[in-house]
Amino acid sequence: MAIPKKALAFLKQTGELSSFTGRFFSEGFRPPYEFGEFIRQCYLIGNKSLPLVGTTAFIMGMVLTIQLRPALISYGVESELPFIVADAIIREIGPVITALIFAGKIGSGMGAELGSMKVTEQIDAMEVSGTNPFKFLVVTRVLAATLMLPLLVLLADSISIIGSFIGLNIKGVMSFRLFMDDIFQYLDFTDIFPPLIKTFFFGFSVGMVGCFKGYFSDKGTEGVGRSANSAVVVSSMLIFLIDLIAVQITDLLGFN
Repeated sequence: MAIPKKALAFLKQTGELSSFTGRFFSEGFRPPYEFGEFIRQCYLIGNKSLPLVGTTAFIMGMVLTIQLRPALISYGVESELPFIVADAIIREIGPVITALIFAGKIGSGMGAELGSMKVTEQIDAMEVSGTNPFKFLVVTRVLAATLMLPLLVLLADSISIIGSFIGLNIKGVMSFRLFMDDIFQYLDFTDIFPPLIKTFFFGFSVGMVGCFKGYFSDKGTEGVGRSANSAVVVSSMLIFLIDLIAVQITDLLGFN
């Protein structure tokens, strides 16, 4: 029985992405290192993502608190609201939502930027001039995305908790010190560490897919648009897949 064309295309893309990832590990940690470009990419990625991530995190914490409060009041456990909201944000909502925003903002940007460079033959010009375009363009962006997403998640979690505090005080009164005491009365290191670890994989997958789609973009402006769009779609699917695997592993290890 013949294999459907879509299945063949999927297998081909998977193989090419795997080979691209293998090339990253084989070339990325060998000198010379592009430290200057790496630092520049870290700044650009963080600077581009921070306003949207911060705004979304603040609204997310506030809305979640306002929505949960009536239900917890009906069960007589309103005092547990700070911990429940913080636990939900730190464990799952914060990392996943921030990673999806990161994929939409940074993943698509990488796909479009490298795709444009591919179409205008700038990557070919770098090879002719003796520069390794893979190290300069791909390795620096993937490492920057891997490093910056966990930092953005930590910041988003903090902003969400502040938004939760403000949301709680819209219809009630609670001091900030009591609010934080209620959170850290039950929250410990094992609740924070596993969700943070998976964000490194989220960032790596977003950077890798975005660079892969752009680096092998089709000719023409239409190909650049397809590269940016598919980078977001594939990155988002990988984020959910990695999150599913991470939850299963943490559950087996007894962190949940």
